[in-house]
Amino acid sequence: MTIPHECQPELKISEFLRGRIAAGDFPSAVYLIAENDQTIFADALGDAVREPEPHPATLETIYDLASLTKPLITGLLCAQLFERGEFILDDSVANYLPEFDRSDKNGISIRMLLTHTSGLPAWRPLYLLTDGKQEAALSAIAAEPLESQPGERVTYSDLGFITLGFLLQRLSGRTIDVLAHEQIFAPLGLQHTFFNPAIAARTGVAACESGNAYERDMCERDFAGRSYDGWRNETIWGEVHDGNAYFLGGAAGHAGLFSTVTETLKLANQFIGSQSQLLKPETCELFRQNMTLGLNEARSFAWQLAETKDSTAGASLPPDAFGHTGFTGTSCWIHADRERVFILLTNRTHNRALPFANINSVRREFHTLAVDALTVR
Repeated sequence: MTIPHECQPELKISEFLRGRIAAGDFPSAVYLIAENDQTIFADALGDAVREPEPHPATLETIYDLASLTKPLITGLLCAQLFERGEFILDDSVANYLPEFDRSDKNGISIRMLLTHTSGLPAWRPLYLLTDGKQEAALSAIAAEPLESQPGERVTYSDLGFITLGFLLQRLSGRTIDVLAHEQIFAPLGLQHTFFNPAIAARTGVAACESGNAYERDMCERDFAGRSYDGWRNETIWGEVHDGNAYFLGGAAGHAGLFSTVTETLKLANQFIGSQSQLLKPETCELFRQNMTLGLNEARSFAWQLAETKDSTAGASLPPDAFGHTGFTGTSCWIHADRERVFILLTNRTHNRALPFANINSVRREFHTLAVDALTVR
């Protein structure tokens, strides 16, 4: 018997995403919609890899989550340390990182890094600014002029979360990948979530851009005259796409995390008080709290809030829902009151000429269709 289309609400989601694949927005899309820790709808569409060899996407495909690393790893690790009393949110970063003990940076607090209100620029090519010396990365960030006074406005900043990664390392004595394994991956029993995928696992990983054309264009435009011999020319597949994370060894506070959609759900659940195995419920309230009242974006502890104008949450999620996106085409939004998680993983940087598609409208429509599907199921 054929089930009527209107009785299969998930079909609308899959058909919508299949249409965006056909339009060339991205070669693959894997999604999962969960409620009360139960997967309600999930599907895998398109090709995780088209070049150099084809591999279809599955629910087990591992994606470069890009900036989802910020909340899912750096934010979670910071929340654990905060919960244990190892720092206070309004502590000066300079108390822990002497590199920030400068007249223009003494006023930057840990809270400001977590909410992107430090005044640090969005991005700089650290591999150029340090002449390829990893150990000089933090000093290079600290030397960057601020674009606004600390606390004055929200400027989304990779540099701020790279700094948080270094802060975690100073506090724990362990690099962020080791710390994540000890404090997150192992306790949750994650088997397909990591930094720096093994070469043997590459066929199960979605591919990214062919070479570094996007970043290279930015560097040649804005940092002309600085040479760099570390550009990648082959398809970036099984290693981090982000240039600064790659330069820093594949693991940094802003990018480098790889995971499947099902294990991303396990990470997302750690931010819901009734579900978290790693945090207390009262700590999880920080992720719904607007810490940037009156500023140009609504930001909480490592997340953006849906009340932010033009956020990728769309109109179907409540103002205190929180979420994040990743440059490679990933996103995760959480409606904690209803214990709902919405995950959409794509690899929009693969098999496409520049410019990459802006998929924010796709994300909003995905959330609208997902909430509708949950309502009528």
